[in-house]
Amino acid sequence: MFGVKAEQINTFWEILGFTLFVVFLTWLASRGIRYILQKIIVRKRQEASKTALLFMRSTVKMVLGVLALIYIIYTIPVLREKALLILSSAGVFAAIIGFAAQSAIANLVSGVFIVVFKPFRAGDYIKLDDFRLGIVEDITLRHTIINNFENKRLIIPNSIISKESILNHTIEDSQVLSFNNFILGMYADIDLARKIITEEAAKLPNIIDKRTEETKAAGQALINVRVVNTKESVIHMRAYVWIDGPEKEFQNKCILRENVHKRFIKESVNLPIPLRKMIK
Repeated sequence: MFGVKAEQINTFWEILGFTLFVVFLTWLASRGIRYILQKIIVRKRQEASKTALLFMRSTVKMVLGVLALIYIIYTIPVLREKALLILSSAGVFAAIIGFAAQSAIANLVSGVFIVVFKPFRAGDYIKLDDFRLGIVEDITLRHTIINNFENKRLIIPNSIISKESILNHTIEDSQVLSFNNFILGMYADIDLARKIITEEAAKLPNIIDKRTEETKAAGQALINVRVVNTKESVIHMRAYVWIDGPEKEFQNKCILRENVHKRFIKESVNLPIPLRKMIK
């Protein structure tokens, strides 16, 4: 191949030059294919297609590398003889390699399952627990990369994340029903509190009006505010706010809590006072 016969590759410099040449061609092919895939990924609008292409992009480098290694070993007589010798007496060696590769194979298989069955896709907002949550940025052969809201990357092996129970906020619909809780004193004016919460919630950015024309005509409010519990010395009220995007929920909750609290103080809404019992 390339005008060079395998029998001619015998000296150290011939082996080194041939190896570097194959590695260089492999690198060029890998960069070219990955560049083309990246261009296609940018144009794709469907998240499922992007996920598959991202996985293919991370696979190209490994596959071409393995093929190049096999080609070099097969082409160079000295390496081919050594490889055959190792394979002929490789019982224990193969067992050791197989044991060491269990984790890598598990991650690879799990990555394929993630791409095929799509429990989450690139661009989805997922939550594993209170500390592991964010936007899926990439799915590679070994791991999944999640960008949390501090712009830090959380890297989780595919074999681990595939076993987790995942809360996916955006797999079907990015709209979120946000629960906003407020605690009032037992003698608070509930109607006034509901009016304040409703007015402040209506000012929030990114809220969605889920009412139909019929429910609007019937007088249904944009924001639903209910008393969900009365316990000891407090009244528990909750505002149900539809938001366009889970990543905006926390910001909206903070804005609403602050503005409602200011209005409660300004309009003298009774707030809870903790009761403490003195024990002698």
